[in-house]
Amino acid sequence: MQTFRREFQIKLQSVQDVQEFVAIATTMGFTVMVSDGLHRVNAHCFMEMFCLDLTRALTVSAQCTDVEFDRLRQAAQVFLAS
Repeated sequence: MQTFRREFQIKLQSVQDVQEFVAIATTMGFTVMVSDGLHRVNAHCFMEMFCLDLTRALTVSAQCTDVEFDRLRQAAQVFLAS
């Protein structure tokens, strides 16, 4: 099974949003990283997420298969940046 680095954009607007996104990321069997363009953190870590500038769209990246990426993106659909 081949893996690729995949990305999509999200917007987190509250502590509740961060908590829900971290819960989603931790259910994945692979590492999920989030970046604000300046900082890059592990999405499995609630405290690290608050190092990011949450006023901006965030880039979610993961080294995973197509199926895993689709599952992550679908689970995070409510947070997708337009």
